[in-house]
This record gives sequence, structure tokens and C-alpha cells, in this order.
Amino acid sequence: MSDTKPAAHHAPSLFDPIRIGAIDCANRMVMAPLTRSRAAEGLVPSPLAAEYYGQRATAGLIITEATQVNVLAQGYISTPGIYTGAQIEGWRRVTDEVHRRGGRIVVQLWHVGRISHTSLLPAGEVPVAPSAIRAKTKTFTPEGFVDVSEPRALRLDEIPGIVRDFAAAARNAMQAGFDGIEIHAANGYLIDQFLRDGSNHRDDEYGGSIENRTRFLDEVATACVAAIGGDRVGVRLAPVTPSNDAHDSNPQPLFERAVQRLDALGVAYIHVIEGATGGRRDAQPFDYAALRAKFGGTWIVNNGYDRDMAEAAIREGRADAVAFGVPFLANPDLVRRFREGAPLNTPNRDTFYAGGASGYADYPTLDQVAS
Repeated sequence: MSDTKPAAHHAPSLFDPIRIGAIDCANRMVMAPLTRSRAAEGLVPSPLAAEYYGQRATAGLIITEATQVNVLAQGYISTPGIYTGAQIEGWRRVTDEVHRRGGRIVVQLWHVGRISHTSLLPAGEVPVAPSAIRAKTKTFTPEGFVDVSEPRALRLDEIPGIVRDFAAAARNAMQAGFDGIEIHAANGYLIDQFLRDGSNHRDDEYGGSIENRTRFLDEVATACVAAIGGDRVGVRLAPVTPSNDAHDSNPQPLFERAVQRLDALGVAYIHVIEGATGGRRDAQPFDYAALRAKFGGTWIVNNGYDRDMAEAAIREGRADAVAFGVPFLANPDLVRRFREGAPLNTPNRDTFYAGGASGYADYPTLDQVAS
């Protein structure tokens, strides 16, 4: 009889490495996607964006700001795209800088659907949506903060083109040097609009039943997986957020089925916003563990996590990694600050959107504070 004991199993910590699909990450701290509205002419990421993301390359994984897959996908002023050669080149500067500093970065692909305004779209175009229902929300335009425009319902024959645009954007992301993509299926944007019965009143194969309402998400994810491989595709979901007039009469079975379909495709990760985006975590009762039980990939959680909460989520197995938004925005060296228990910079909310380097690429690191 052997008296050797099995090695003690240590639960992973926030600072332990993790492999997310095909992506080797130095730690489990993820920089969440944050719209900053600083794209240059032609919706090209500015040279400052390379510095901004490069400064944050110690994150285990960076998820970029949401990035348009086509010209009708834009809903806010000065947000970048990834459908033109110039945009791909702009992003290449960003990925090169992040990789030079040892980081990993994926691009978040979005289509805003009805969360847009005619002033942001080509002449004569209006926002598109599953159904012609105007969202009760506002957006940023050249004229300031205004009500979103009335959308039109997508025709059945237009939907495959949008699916193809997501797949093309995924291929463009690889050309731009990204380590992968995240499909934005949260926060009341186009894919989320198809998911929810509050915004999807269609009577064809994309509306009505849960199976039909999860079809568009499934088609987009399938196309992206076919384009670049499931091990480089993630998906963001926000089951109970009220953002951008998102609502559904029964989100639990809806999102359980959505996750089940994504699991069948072998996507690398799901990134879930718990509660109201940027707001209360207990906005509505929801069983996130039931979702996770249906998914075999990496589970990334987000919304209002501090270091202690994040450590507990990893230690207790409720998450594989934790995404932080505003803390990364204001602290380029957030990983080090968490590791050392150092104080955090205070974010300047006046500079979150638009503007130049101020409140963007000029937040000090611990070393700069000390010098």
C-alpha cells in the first residue's frame, strides 16, 4: 500500500494563467469592452487607440470597444468599424502594440440594430431591427444626445447578408492581427433585439418561439466559427439588463437555450453581464449557474466586480475569469494594483466618451505616481 498522498489541488486565483480557446492568457483579469467614441475619420481607430490599449496589455485578455461590422451597424458618433481596408490597418497598429507588450486582444463585433439615428447612417437609410418598434432610449450623434430613430423591420432576404458581414468582420479581425473576436449579443443591440420578445414581434422563422428567436444568434456564431474557428470566438450576453430598452417576458429559458446552442458550436467563451449593465447586480432574479451548467467553454463574468468579489468568484468556481470595465479604463496597470493591493485612480466620467488623450491615454501607472 502506497503512502504517497495526491498533490493538494489549489483553486486557481485571479492571477493564474488560463487558456481561453486558442488564446493563452497570462491571468484571469479581462478588460471589458468600453465604447470611447474616439475613432478618427472613416471610423478608423486613432493612433492614440494603439497607445491606450497597449498601456493595458498586462490584462490577461483585452476585449476592444464595440466595432461595427457594416455601415448600418453604427449607432453612436465616432465608433470604429472593421469593414474597410483603412479600418483593418488602424486595428493592425493596435494589435501590434498590444502584442509587442505581451498582451492578448480580441475585437468585439457589433451591429446596433435599432439603437441608432438617421444622422449616423448613409443618406436615406434608417436603422434596421427585427421589428419596426422604436426603442425607448437615446444615442450620441453630432447634435448631442437624442432619441433614437424609428427603425424598419429587416426583410427575410436581408438577414443572411448581415450574417455574412459578421463572418467577414471576423476574417478582417484575423487580418488585423487580433487573437479572436467577441460577438456582441448583449445590451439591447441587434442580436439581443432578435432574442427578446420585447423587441422581436416577427411571425417568420426568426420570431415567436425561443428556437426561432435564438436562430439569428446561432447563425451569426455559426458563420464566425466557420470563418475563423470556434476556439477564437466568444459571445457576450446580458440576460436581464434593461439597457437600450431590452426586455423579455421570460429570460431564463431563453438564455439557457441560447447558451446551449453556443455550446454545440464549440465557442471559446461566454462573457455574461450579471444584472443591469453598469448598474445593480440584483436588478432581476436570474440563475446564472444554470446557464453555466450548459456550457463547456470558458465562463467570464462581469458587472461591478472588485478584487475580493472576483477572487471569490474564481476560487468558488462560479467563473473562470472576470471582466472589469471602468477600473481598467482608469488604471492601465490594474493587474499590478490588484496584485499589490494598491489604491486605484479615480475615473473621470466627463472624458469617457469622445475627446483626445485626456482621460484616455493619460491615466498614471503606479510607477508614474511614485516618480
